[in-house]
Amino acid sequence: MNFGEVITAMVTPFNKEGEVDFCSLKNLIEHLIINDSDAVLLAGTTGESPTISDEEKIKLFEFAVNNYKNKIKIIAGTGSNDTNHSIELSKEAEKIGVDCLLLVTPYYNKPSQYGLYKHFEKIASEVKLPIILYNVPSRTSCNISSKICIELSKINNIIGIKEASSDFKQIAEIISGVEKEFFIYSGNDGDTLPMLSLGAYGVISVASHLVGKEIKKMIRLFKSGNVKEAANLHSYLLDIFYGIFITTNPVPIKEGLNLMGLNVGSPRLPLIEMTAEEKEAFKKIISKYNILRKS
Repeated sequence: MNFGEVITAMVTPFNKEGEVDFCSLKNLIEHLIINDSDAVLLAGTTGESPTISDEEKIKLFEFAVNNYKNKIKIIAGTGSNDTNHSIELSKEAEKIGVDCLLLVTPYYNKPSQYGLYKHFEKIASEVKLPIILYNVPSRTSCNISSKICIELSKINNIIGIKEASSDFKQIAEIISGVEKEFFIYSGNDGDTLPMLSLGAYGVISVASHLVGKEIKKMIRLFKSGNVKEAANLHSYLLDIFYGIFITTNPVPIKEGLNLMGLNVGSPRLPLIEMTAEEKEAFKKIISKYNILRKS
């Protein structure tokens, strides 16, 4: 199954009481559909998965499936550093009817490469849904090597990887070693165009909350052979690609959405809102993209 070129790793909106805000979630998903997201990822890193309970995750999955199943692809973040826990949550997401699972590498306990293989193999054997692996060693201190990724790609329902290592040697080895049906997604907005040049398929994006149409256009330009135009658009978007990481993700992207008028609230502790200085610097960064709410 193809989940499109632009998947948005979506924030989780919270209300003033710190609870999941389903009214804002509705507005956000509809905004993403209009702005060229092909799929949404719920309860990923940008969705503050470490501070969202399983009960809340299930409600998020149910809301998205019940309201948007035929309008946009729904991907559920069900990975953790506990294989059995990941299996349980993955089975629940499958029962609900999500389209795909995203499984992050186990964090903190630092398994061996063979341990990683067995972890993902075991989860894949327990569900029928397509699975996208998520490699983000800067957060997990755990890297899926190209060799293990290629071996995992041979499992029928492991259909892709979100590669956020920025290790272009490793990424090139994966792309050259897997079948063409295996989807390689950039996990960093700034890496998208360089990864496309190596043969990647698309991006699981944070910036697409704000500039989804432009990211889709960049990918389309590159794939149609308009490399210079794609490169120019990439260069234009670099400030926002890196500006949304002026402090820990998803703090800035939530601020950007709030500034747009899509009120998604504050992050949950231990994350906190940006300082006044950070907010001012961030507002200057994104002001050139004409996305701020008109006062």
